[in-house]
Amino acid sequence: MTTPPVADRARPTDADMAGYLRRLGVERPQQPTVDALFALHRAQIERVAYENIDTYLGRPAGIDELLSLRRIAAGHGGYCYQANGALGLLLRTLGFDVTRHYAGVHATPEAEGARGNHLALTVRIGDQEWLVDAGLGDGIHEPLPLVAGSYRQGPTTFRMAPSTAEPGGWRFHHDPAGGFHHMEYDPRPAGTSAFDGEHTRLTTSPESGFVKSPVVARRDATGIDVLRGRVLRHTDADGTSEHELATPAAWFEALHDLFHLAPRTLTDDDRAELWARVTRSHQAWLATRTA
Repeated sequence: MTTPPVADRARPTDADMAGYLRRLGVERPQQPTVDALFALHRAQIERVAYENIDTYLGRPAGIDELLSLRRIAAGHGGYCYQANGALGLLLRTLGFDVTRHYAGVHATPEAEGARGNHLALTVRIGDQEWLVDAGLGDGIHEPLPLVAGSYRQGPTTFRMAPSTAEPGGWRFHHDPAGGFHHMEYDPRPAGTSAFDGEHTRLTTSPESGFVKSPVVARRDATGIDVLRGRVLRHTDADGTSEHELATPAAWFEALHDLFHLAPRTLTDDDRAELWARVTRSHQAWLATRTA
């Protein structure tokens, strides 16, 4: 797995960069500094939702990094390959030393290794490397240093440790209340094509959670919001609360106002189909809870 040289990749135009930075609500930094990295990462996490709406509608978008950057600039979010692909391209274009990694997100402590179901990023600035990841849903708000230890961000506590399954890589331990157990990555650079097979599986297999149910997530410095089906879950320092978005008006209002999603490709027919599918899957989920 190797990352192609920059000269071999499509480059974003000035208009692409301006559109993306406008979506993030930040000015273009003058230098690739730690402060600039943190500001861009926070903005991405807060303003670009982790989401699978197009996949749920049966029309998954590709994972080309320039395509992903342009889609996000146009009001979409994305899942790991798209969110981190776009963020990595943005950072690289701004002069940051970015490496893409073949990674694995795991639900249990026993699972390990880089399985390819996740794209992770690291950024080196001077003699310090950082984990940069906008594709973990309820994951990090700011970059984490590749230094073993525990790190508190708002209501969540994370741990970083060297990977035992991927020598030279790192293992990110999620908060126990998070949506997965850990993520770890291969230290070698990875190109986009390394993720093609897993992208196809995750976006087309009937067994994939991305195909079965819509999920939308974002966080900020103090809290995390996750929408699964019609259930909106909020976590902050006071704990976790849930409530149902019982009408299409409430559901789409949350997409726009809470998750900052305004995809121009979502037509009225799409909205009607999306709400009907969400309602069916929600009713099926309720049936499993009362059976």
